[in-house]
Amino acid sequence: MIHRIAIAALIAGLTAQLLKVVIEMLRTGRLNFLRFFDNGGMPSSHTALVTALTIGVGRYAGISSPLFAITFLFSLYFVFEAAGLRQEVGKQARLLNELADELRQTHHLDRKRLKELVGHTWNEVFGGFLFGVLVAAVAFR
Repeated sequence: MIHRIAIAALIAGLTAQLLKVVIEMLRTGRLNFLRFFDNGGMPSSHTALVTALTIGVGRYAGISSPLFAITFLFSLYFVFEAAGLRQEVGKQARLLNELADELRQTHHLDRKRLKELVGHTWNEVFGGFLFGVLVAAVAFR
């Protein structure tokens, strides 16, 4: 049987992904369910998942346990990677796409565009954190 902590973390991550579909539909007026499978956007599902996971481990193993320390550090790593490194990758992809668009017109370049939305802004990370706390509060009350 899957542990309650894992269930709460998965619910936080998957529901955050679903929220991205809803938020984009409210923003654009169009339903794009493929947004569920994309990276980036509000809220950060990575952050929501690791926040619920860390809170669950803290609740069940205690915040002074080695398991909590490991979970907490890995969660911080995930968050900083999602907002830092992957955000920079998205900026580079945007620039390369602009260059490739110019080359398509002059040199008949036949390449797919790179995925630009791969990282998170700090606001999206904060939204994911708040959502993870909310899911954990409901799951572990």
